Amino acid sequence: MEARVQTKTHIDDQLISALRARGQRVTPQRLLLNRALRELDRHVSAEELQAAVADRLPNVSAPTVYATLELFEELGTLRRVPRPGADLWDPRVDDHHHLVCRSCGAVEDVEAGVDASAAFRAARRHRFSPDRAQLTISGLCRNCRRS
Repeated sequence: MEARVQTKTHIDDQLISALRARGQRVTPQRLLLNRALRELDRHVSAEELQAAVADRLPNVSAPTVYATLELFEELGTLRRVPRPGADLWDPRVDDHHHLVCRSCGAVEDVEAGVDASAAFRAARRHRFSPDRAQLTISGLCRNCRRS
């Protein structure tokens, strides 16, 4: 995974701008959850995120974490990675795709070398205006294939 160095202020500024542009409130909980996502810098479940902030936000509820993750997805500051069992959340929003193991649930990033033009053409035939594509490929990871 590429090295991404961002200051707390820069991380906060990005979220604050996105929240304000959508008329959403900037709250300490939202800022802290966003910082934790950036610090973890990997695909995480809502439960993992809740555990990561438990010492700083001991009373944050699971529904609050889920609602915040969904809001961040709507804002474009986070991506949902569908997988069996429970979705994961990806702080990486650049163009890339995911390999999801249907056995163990492991998720791996793959660079967006896949040409999405055919999918975009199909979308336009349906009078849909696409702006980005996310490909999730399910199968068996290296470890599960060996088992």
